[in-house]
Amino acid sequence: MPNLRMYRSALNDEKALLRQVAAGDERAFTRIFEHYHQRLGMHIYRITRSESVAEELVHDVFLKIWRNRELLVEVENFPVYLFVISKNAALNALKKIAAERVKFTGLDDAEEGQAEQPDDYRYALIDEAIDQLPHQQRQVYLLSRHQRLSYHEIALQMGLSKETVKKYLQIATASIISYIGKSAKMSPVLVLKIFF
Repeated sequence: MPNLRMYRSALNDEKALLRQVAAGDERAFTRIFEHYHQRLGMHIYRITRSESVAEELVHDVFLKIWRNRELLVEVENFPVYLFVISKNAALNALKKIAAERVKFTGLDDAEEGQAEQPDDYRYALIDEAIDQLPHQQRQVYLLSRHQRLSYHEIALQMGLSKETVKKYLQIATASIISYIGKSAKMSPVLVLKIFF
């Protein structure tokens, strides 16, 4: 059932704005984005329970709308249209996350036996891996994983774009997994299973 708050939140001149967006008007698109992005983020957060996933999906949804803007002239009820697109995006993201978790649990018995590593050893290896990162990647990683800041908050604090923050976090995580894998002579899948 559509989110009634979103449904009732249409802009007064929304039809005209949507026609302008369909014609490629970036200002009109910005007005639509600014009007809906916070409500849309809350709606997606209720489904995913993840602030970072919700932030990412809001941008993905609006990017999809911009790329397919010619279709907006045919949309009868934009809040409902937005609700459907965002709900599908959120459910697809949850499926992807679940599939990745399943993939990482498919380990054989020999690998399971190695999972009995003392906590001190695990933490020491993670600390070593983090210390090997370049300064900005290390800072992004610590702000995200230890202080639980969102991409947006990290970007503001460090004076970076959200895309740069996201990229640094991906590179830092891959570097940490690789470092631990080499140090402990484990496969990346086992590193994820034991350390993360």
